[in-house]
Amino acid sequence: MKCVVLNGVKKFDVEKMTEPRSTNGAVIIDVKKAGICGSDIHYWDIGAPQGLVMGHEFCGVVTNPGSRQDLNVGDRVTALPISPCGHCPACLSGNPQYCPETWNYAVGLSLTNPGAYAEKTALRPDLVIKVPSNITDSEVAMVEPTAVGLHAVNLANIKIGAKVLVIGAGIIGDICAMLAKMNGASYVVVSETNPERGEKSVVLNCADEWFNAREENFNENVRKKCPYGYDVVFDCSGNSAAVSTALSMARPNGTVVMVGVSMDSITIPSIALVMHELKVYGAIGYTMDEFKECINLMAKRKIDMLRFVDDIVSLEEVQKSYERLTCGTDSAIKILIDPQK
Repeated sequence: MKCVVLNGVKKFDVEKMTEPRSTNGAVIIDVKKAGICGSDIHYWDIGAPQGLVMGHEFCGVVTNPGSRQDLNVGDRVTALPISPCGHCPACLSGNPQYCPETWNYAVGLSLTNPGAYAEKTALRPDLVIKVPSNITDSEVAMVEPTAVGLHAVNLANIKIGAKVLVIGAGIIGDICAMLAKMNGASYVVVSETNPERGEKSVVLNCADEWFNAREENFNENVRKKCPYGYDVVFDCSGNSAAVSTALSMARPNGTVVMVGVSMDSITIPSIALVMHELKVYGAIGYTMDEFKECINLMAKRKIDMLRFVDDIVSLEEVQKSYERLTCGTDSAIKILIDPQK
């Protein structure tokens, strides 16, 4: 079968690989849609690990239900792509994102479990979830990133009327902004270095305003309507400048949720954190309940995730799609892959 393989710094190739088999009860699916994630871009940037087949956001149709007796051939499913042990304190408390094994064998994030940038993939049976018929394949492929945003917003504990700043208007930033509004925020703004993406976050009704982080008077502009700082700040970028902005823009005793990840060490203005007694949370992954809640929100039409999908491409177009998402001038924030295309 065809797949896309990471073979170097910013280098994908379309190759052939052996179709997966159902070992240890694995569920085998034909991949219908797969998403390009920001964490995937980190791997692409550094070109490692070589040989990786990415794809941890997906929708598929069951071709072999493995050990899942409640599934049938033809069922549409998705799955948590993580690999929790199931017996540590984190897993037993319903927080598999904390499990020390969660990312060791994650689908599309480890060499041992090739992901959905392929025509077929194998899924751990206990993490597979059947999806309602009224959700499209493209929506199902958006469940995983939506759950990341939901987890971050849940950590923030947003109050009715809160003022929220989101740094970075990529897909996770826009989801955080959207869900912050749903949770009662009265004023949501985003900061972004790409004007196309910044404007898009307002057009899509995720944010009330956007500010260009490259402008000389950026700090003054962001503080105009919130001179004492924002109740909640989400950093969805991860670099030093973004984290520094997040800490400096939060009000005294405000909340900062760090969703973005930097592969390098960063510096922060710790004086802002200490003097303002900020509550700072790191946000990673999601719980099983949050993942399922995102499916429910889509099924009940409480959220429209299709508005974020900019394009659906073939496996042969993955390389160009990554280049498009990282050029800094394109408005695209979410591109899906159709391995059957």
